[in-house]
Amino acid sequence: MRVFLDANVLFSGALPNSRMHALLMLLFARAHCVTNAYALSEARRNVEIKFPGSIPVLEALVQRCTVSIVLLGEVPVDLKPKDRPILAGAIAALSTHLMTGDLTDFGHLYGKTISGVKVVSPRMLAQELVALGWLPLEK
Repeated sequence: MRVFLDANVLFSGALPNSRMHALLMLLFARAHCVTNAYALSEARRNVEIKFPGSIPVLEALVQRCTVSIVLLGEVPVDLKPKDRPILAGAIAALSTHLMTGDLTDFGHLYGKTISGVKVVSPRMLAQELVALGWLPLEK
């Protein structure tokens, strides 16, 4: 499994007591995580504004990811210009999944596979991890 992490996933994961942080720790142990400079820049900017004390946590997360520099300009679906580099980055990095919490801009793509990349919410990916036996069911 090769999971591309959107900026909002990195942002949420930078909060060390969050569920997203725990999910990322599991992914780092069992899968390959990827992001790109575009997503990283957005995440870093938002963490600096809202939770500046979490910058070291964000940087530690990024150290466990591959930061793709491969550029792909076009995507085969309709997305706002600001979201195209995210899906394009996931496709270019040969990711199996794009994990994003951006329901507004990516929700219409949740569960769909575009150019080999399945777009999923964190909850959807967690459900896949449960099915794989990587994550226990919550009680």
